[in-house]
Amino acid sequence: MTKLFAHPTPRVGLTGSPLDRADHLRRRPEDMARLQADPSARWLIMDELKPLMSEDEHPHIIWSPATDIPDDAPMVFLGLNPAGEPRFAASTSAAALIAAHGGQLLDTRAAAQLLPHGQAAILAQSRSLLDWHARHGHCAVCGTATQPVKAGYARRCPGCHAEHFPRTDPVVIMLALKGEYALVGRQSGFPPGMYSALAGFIEPGESLEEAVARELHEEAGIITTDVQYLASQPWPFPSSLMIACFAQAQGYKITLDLDELEEARWVTKAEVQAALDGTGDWLAPPPLAIAHTLFTAWLAS
Repeated sequence: MTKLFAHPTPRVGLTGSPLDRADHLRRRPEDMARLQADPSARWLIMDELKPLMSEDEHPHIIWSPATDIPDDAPMVFLGLNPAGEPRFAASTSAAALIAAHGGQLLDTRAAAQLLPHGQAAILAQSRSLLDWHARHGHCAVCGTATQPVKAGYARRCPGCHAEHFPRTDPVVIMLALKGEYALVGRQSGFPPGMYSALAGFIEPGESLEEAVARELHEEAGIITTDVQYLASQPWPFPSSLMIACFAQAQGYKITLDLDELEEARWVTKAEVQAALDGTGDWLAPPPLAIAHTLFTAWLAS
């Protein structure tokens, strides 16, 4: 990859978790039993993949003790907090807890935007893992019902003994650059007025750089070179890894794939800054999204 910009690694939404994932403890059931019995152990409740949050002016994660978690609730080990206290996530109803003690269920994306950097990463980890378990209860090899193992980081088939691991789907998201301009586009499902960087899934047998070039050409007819990686972000809706890049465009002509984009345009840094400030004629993605990080990195270059 050619280096286009000198920059430190940017701070990206849904990253920076304070938890030590403690992989060495996941492998031993006796260690997990000990951690679950620890008086300091707490659980993040995800009710239909919505986290239980406080209702105050600055909402925070409500960490529940073991007595609030049904024995049969699907759960995963998240890690140890800086004080060494075990933290888990469980998929179960929060209705009784809300009725007794208050709290609220929020969409994970909305909740993540309210939390400090690092805390939102805990939501991403919890949602991705619990959603994967809900979707992958049977063996892809023989169809037998599988069982969670390794503290929720794998499932094992008792029939054919295959092991299955949580999936992560890599996605490139990129700004094509030409002179003083960057390419942005919008899909029909975007909120009104919002434009973002172009994005697409990496296909089998394809490198990151090849995916960037292919997606830009397929969606907007732009030929690019000199791909530079910027940063990555887990995006648990349900299980993507967003890989942010810049690429140098060879020309300005746009040829849209209308099945993918309804519009694309070249924009200046001044227009991007206005969009980030909310004073432009289009809207930029919020700070939680790595597209926002791409825009701010380009402005700082």
